[in-house]
Amino acid sequence: MYDAIVIGARVSGAPTAMLLARKGHRVLLLDRATFPSDTVSTHMITVEGSARLRRWGLLGQIEASGCPAVTNIVLDLCFDRYGHFALEGFPYRDDDGFAAIYAPKRTILDKILVDAAAAAGAEVREGFSVREVLTEGGRVVGVRGRGASGITITERARTVVGADGLRSIVAQTVAAPEYHVVPPKAFGYYTYWGGVELRGLEFYTRPGSTVIAFPTHDDQAAVFVERPERDFADFKADVRAGYRKTVDDIAPELGARLDAGSLAHRFMGAGNRPNFFRKPYGPGWALVGDAGVHKDPITAQGITDAFRDAELLATALDAGFSGRMPLETALRTYAYRRDEALKPLYDFIVDHATMEPFEPGFQDVLAAMRGDQDAVNRFFGVIQNTVPWAEFFSPRNLSALMGLTGPDVGAGIG
Repeated sequence: MYDAIVIGARVSGAPTAMLLARKGHRVLLLDRATFPSDTVSTHMITVEGSARLRRWGLLGQIEASGCPAVTNIVLDLCFDRYGHFALEGFPYRDDDGFAAIYAPKRTILDKILVDAAAAAGAEVREGFSVREVLTEGGRVVGVRGRGASGITITERARTVVGADGLRSIVAQTVAAPEYHVVPPKAFGYYTYWGGVELRGLEFYTRPGSTVIAFPTHDDQAAVFVERPERDFADFKADVRAGYRKTVDDIAPELGARLDAGSLAHRFMGAGNRPNFFRKPYGPGWALVGDAGVHKDPITAQGITDAFRDAELLATALDAGFSGRMPLETALRTYAYRRDEALKPLYDFIVDHATMEPFEPGFQDVLAAMRGDQDAVNRFFGVIQNTVPWAEFFSPRNLSALMGLTGPDVGAGIG
């Protein structure tokens, strides 16, 4: 009998297993993949997420792997009301003096996380496919699956954690209730380029298209394009042509740099990505990462959210397993804190994932930041999870930024 069986050993499951094992709990970590292996990903770890890696003692391994630190953001915009302009800066350092973004390839990041879970004492089984989540009397009690030997194995645990993505077998088994559901709004594709110089994180947004570029391993630039879901079928007919046309249309100067570089990887991407929250716990089970909340990756928050939720869940399970708090109470607290942290940016993302023109009020806010470096840095802090959403978008802050007063300050920015 394990304290926890964690299904899925990537950016939510491996940290959950690692943190629980560091507390002395008996943990089994399962994944059908073997590591290192790749997966479709936004790559980006925000300042908040990178700070967590640092606290966990893993950031040094990311740096030693050759992943460059990003310490500059360029947001390139064009509005009918204000023309073309760019905001450039970086969030202020956190209270511990740290501020950097990292965008590691998943072949490297996930291997580091899995090895850290094993080093903490978790039992790791790679190449293990979970075929069934076992229930007894309405409670999840374990799993049944097959490893590389092909032999069917049954394991039992006090809690089974689904860290297995938006199509989680745990969520399906327990019919985890969904809420804040929004249908797919955008799709995205990316690849890597050699010989392309970047100014840090470059973010280009126009009505109907978004392009994001940042440095990653092997001295390569990762370049992403996002388009509305309605364009997915046409785009898939010729991914390379659609990708280049998107870059050249909204970021022609970046397109010229790609022309001078070299394509270094196949194109990867996905569409049909629903947006939802799921209730993340119940009798004998819990959800973390994309299994619990899935949203459009346009702002590249997924890995950071997975790290935060892994920490929240591990804290709750430890409190319950150790008897400091009833397990159900601890997991209810986990659900509340997860939703409180995620909901404001989730609403912003699902509102803007169709890449329609920004609302006039939000355009006014962005335009008002021109020439105000402090405001730019604090706004980037919102996206990088170092400045609370409610703090930046409070009527008091917006009135100071825009020189406005009255009850309607801040209207139309969501």
